[in-house]
Amino acid sequence: MDLFDHAGQKEQEATAPLAERMRPTTLDDFVGQEHLTGEGRFLRRAITQDQVPSLILWGPPGTGKTTLARVIAQSTGSAFESLSAVLGGVKEIRETVARAQERRRMHRTRTLLFIDEIHRFNKAQQDALLPHVEKGTVTLIGATTENPSFEVNAALLSRCRVVTLRGLEEEELVRVMRRAMESPKGLAGRVQVDEEALNFIAQAAGGDARKALTALEVAAGHAGAHVTREAAEEALQQKTLLYDKGGEEHYNVVSAFIKSMRGSDVDAALYWMTRMLEAGEDPVFLFRRMVIFASEDVGNADPRALGVAVDALHAFQLMGLPEGALPLTQAVTYLALAPKSNAVITAYGAARAAVTQEGALPVPLHLRNAPTQLMKGMGYGGGYKYPHNFEGNYVPEDYLPEALKARRFYTPSSNGFEAQMRQRYEEIQRVLAARPREPGEEG
Repeated sequence: MDLFDHAGQKEQEATAPLAERMRPTTLDDFVGQEHLTGEGRFLRRAITQDQVPSLILWGPPGTGKTTLARVIAQSTGSAFESLSAVLGGVKEIRETVARAQERRRMHRTRTLLFIDEIHRFNKAQQDALLPHVEKGTVTLIGATTENPSFEVNAALLSRCRVVTLRGLEEEELVRVMRRAMESPKGLAGRVQVDEEALNFIAQAAGGDARKALTALEVAAGHAGAHVTREAAEEALQQKTLLYDKGGEEHYNVVSAFIKSMRGSDVDAALYWMTRMLEAGEDPVFLFRRMVIFASEDVGNADPRALGVAVDALHAFQLMGLPEGALPLTQAVTYLALAPKSNAVITAYGAARAAVTQEGALPVPLHLRNAPTQLMKGMGYGGGYKYPHNFEGNYVPEDYLPEALKARRFYTPSSNGFEAQMRQRYEEIQRVLAARPREPGEEG
């Protein structure tokens, strides 16, 4: 590196974003992830003993995945190579591996290969890595915000240790920002930040150190030497919610929403509903889940619930946002507080099991359609009793195939309106049980 290159690098470092300038270079400077980096913990032991295996670092944005990879490379004296799964392909992997092989042959230096967003690598790209990870040509450290069990090939995953990173606690984010305020590489003591502003940024950052430092830098740039709570709010504008419609957090929030309604916690259900809506979720997706819920988890305990969910969907389609949030909220509160029953989905499951196990059993003759004289002569429809010709519009009759006689699929609950249906059901069963049987007919 000549004098001009050195000067250019210094200038680049000075103008880099605050989050980049404050990136820790040693494990002692690293904040958060004490379950991995604390004394006696796995990652600190592995680094100290110079026995770091290939790793998949799984965690939310801004939790230190890239920083940890750089710290590991520096602490173990390894060359650091970095690939982006978005921009790199098999060609780039081969070129990187070739450099690693040359480095190992010529200088006996190991190579740490960091792949950001490894979940975006396709099968061919992951397969191209596999033999070099197996041979130890590179120590792979992949970073992902998605569950690696779903996104990383089983063969590659089995050769790596999955390490879970957590979002930073608010006090840890405040510590990161204080360090940035005082460090010569950061704001160098030139900016005073109110405690209330620091706490607001830490809360709004949602565990993301990069987001916290970026907000601090923007606030300092706008407010000058004194950052207030108002300046911090202006810098952040609005908290960006952790919610990836295609990722794991999407399914976590949806799960929390459904389980809150099922548990009749209307306040929790409203929170998760609003969380999804404010993060940009398609309201029609929410309505679809609610229509399913109305049958699956409320069912006949309150038959009106299904109509409420469908009507709310129609109202939303008529109104659109933002007013459409009102029928959505109305339906969520109704479903959450409605009496619950899963008898409908249980009944379908039982009937489906019978169909799967028994196959296509013959329709009893008395229930068969008889549009021709030939069919009538074969006994089709013979002996069928028309219920409306009997008192109460009911007559005991067998409607199931012979092999399923007396089989029961539906068990009404004692909740809400279904309690009345249960009484009716039990009354019908008593009448059936008391009816006279034909000779040889089982009871």
